[in-house]
Amino acid sequence: MSALAGIVRFDGREAEAADGEAMMNAMSRYVADDVRTWRDGPAFLGCRIRWITPESALERMPDGVAGGGAGGRLRIVADAILDNRSELFERLEVPIVRRSAVTDSELILLAYRRWGRLAPSYLIGDFAFMIWDEERRELFGARDLFGSRSLYYHIGAGRLAFATTMAPLLALPDTGGRLDETWLAEFMAIPEMFESTDAGATPYTGIRQVPPGHAVVFADGRASFEAYGSIEPAEPLLLRSDGEYEEAMRDIFGQAVRARLRTHREVAATLSGGLDSGAVAGFAARALLQEGKTLQAYSSVPSSGFADWTPGHAAADERPHISATVRHVGNIESSYMDFEGISPLSEVDEWIDLLESPYKFFENSHWLKGIHERAGSRGAGILLTGARGNFTVSWGPALDYYAQLLKRMKWMRLSRELRMFGANKGIGRRRLLSTLGKMAFPALSGGRRGNEEPNLPAMLIHPDFAQRTGVFAKLRGGGSGSAAADPFALRREKLASLSAANKNGATATKLSLRYGVWERDPTCDLRVVRFCLSVPVEQYVRDGMDRALIRRATKSVLPDEVRLNQRVRGVQGADWIHRAAPMWPQLQDELRRLCSDSAVAGYLHVDRIRAAAAGIGREPRPELAFHPEMRLLLRSVILYRFIKKHA
Repeated sequence: MSALAGIVRFDGREAEAADGEAMMNAMSRYVADDVRTWRDGPAFLGCRIRWITPESALERMPDGVAGGGAGGRLRIVADAILDNRSELFERLEVPIVRRSAVTDSELILLAYRRWGRLAPSYLIGDFAFMIWDEERRELFGARDLFGSRSLYYHIGAGRLAFATTMAPLLALPDTGGRLDETWLAEFMAIPEMFESTDAGATPYTGIRQVPPGHAVVFADGRASFEAYGSIEPAEPLLLRSDGEYEEAMRDIFGQAVRARLRTHREVAATLSGGLDSGAVAGFAARALLQEGKTLQAYSSVPSSGFADWTPGHAAADERPHISATVRHVGNIESSYMDFEGISPLSEVDEWIDLLESPYKFFENSHWLKGIHERAGSRGAGILLTGARGNFTVSWGPALDYYAQLLKRMKWMRLSRELRMFGANKGIGRRRLLSTLGKMAFPALSGGRRGNEEPNLPAMLIHPDFAQRTGVFAKLRGGGSGSAAADPFALRREKLASLSAANKNGATATKLSLRYGVWERDPTCDLRVVRFCLSVPVEQYVRDGMDRALIRRATKSVLPDEVRLNQRVRGVQGADWIHRAAPMWPQLQDELRRLCSDSAVAGYLHVDRIRAAAAGIGREPRPELAFHPEMRLLLRSVILYRFIKKHA
């Protein structure tokens, strides 16, 4: 793991030592085991290196790269963990006796020497890198398909500068820190968690980012981008039996998990009571047992005194299912973390500083940061998650599939599935048929048509600002990445979304740099994604079970009370109002200041914010945790603090 920085001048001047020093100083807060810089002529490169994998202690980026003589006049800085090393060794004909000492940065350099600008399409893993080709006087770099590691750049003042985070770029003279109003408008107008439809945009006009799944060439003061690779499988997977699909799932998923255990440090995981994190923990714990290691599992639980207000089919406290997984799997050291005294309100300034931008996921912010901090302090190098599993290994929307069967008039299969699904879920047949009718034929049931304007009661953006930026017209034109009505198209849309990848990658990268533990998600391994997209939909909904393939494939991994549970789902962040209650008077004061502050009056819809605050009252009820008006208030405070910081 490395925090990268670099400068290349294209005006005939040499890279200035002061500029390189300013960039490296801006990254000094990030955990590192080694710090190295290199400067020659127009180029400066620097790294703060954290040793995560066994080979990474041999990294000498950007100077003295192992095998540098064979690389010619090439220098590399990389923030990378490659998961297909064995395949690359064979393709690149690396001698067996050398392989254990080959670092991932050297492997990328060897791939570049062999395949040139096509090299990123041969790499699987989490990576962002830049290669300075002295002979060609150009920089070549790339981010992985899912944007797992961030990479920003600025062009101006006769130079190109790049870095893992934005702070080193903002530390340079002439970069500027003016807010990008187009980005800001989209951040407020897009209801989903991602920030912008422009995959290269950032909150600052002078700073851009390399989009996920793109290679970039910087030469002669210009940048050119090219998408590479695809998440799509080569062809549908047609096997002979259900058992073969289950075995194939275990094989590909197990391979992805094992690849992510490559560290000389400890291995940790986030663990909820569900299928995704449970499956990750189950496969990881068994594999670690063979290495003589124990999996550290961290679970967020409600703070003391919280009364669970969630309905019967939901649970804010997932300890019963978590403990069942821990007991069944074994080789797991579990930690239940209630983060007493910490709330999303108390974390706002730290998160803005960490992310270098505003954010939307405040309900879970306290435990996301807290788990990274605890895992890093206890010696973990890897923190496993199952964050993208809903669209890969545990995908399987039963009702949407049944609606398809209804539209296609597959009566016998539908009847059998509904009988079993109703029994599993405790739902009557008449209610199911009513729901499916509305889903299959929305026009007949009075449902909203796709081209109608959505109801936006909790929109943050000021109407005049929205009109000036034309943000709604742009989003209506299809740029928002908004969820398609078809869940089967939605799945691909979500997995291929560059905007969602940017949000996920920025959060994971910046948490890892701050706390020294690399977040890794085997449910988003490229091989797993392609496999899951190749599997017939009937494998995902079967015998009255949603998410059926992972339920069947983990029969020997997870306990039945977790594996077959279709009646109760965990709800994380349900206690955030309970946590924030002591700070509510201060929040009301801040909202009043916000509504009278001219610095944000042109951006935020202060009349709506004022009305929402009045409607909520002095003591918000815990059951309003996910109410649109509550989200409006908290997001407005986050935006207010960010804008004021840069006003």
